[in-house]
Amino acid sequence: MNSKLTLKLDQDTIELAKDYARDKNTSLSKMIENYLRLLVRRNRQDIKISPLVESLSGVIKSKHTDMEKQYIDHLTNKYK
Repeated sequence: MNSKLTLKLDQDTIELAKDYARDKNTSLSKMIENYLRLLVRRNRQDIKISPLVESLSGVIKSKHTDMEKQYIDHLTNKYK
């Protein structure tokens, strides 16, 4: 069930938010609803992680340090 909510905001903020919503092909109401839903969800401690996601956690080993070193070496050689 949808209910009406009245907010008092700065006019410039409202106009910028309307433009942003229009660019994203959504309504300002839907955008605010999604934002509030996200805030509430982040504060909940009982969010369940699916067994599939939990089983995949840590499967991929990162080689970030090797890639970072290679990139630094590349830049060092490039700008000698």
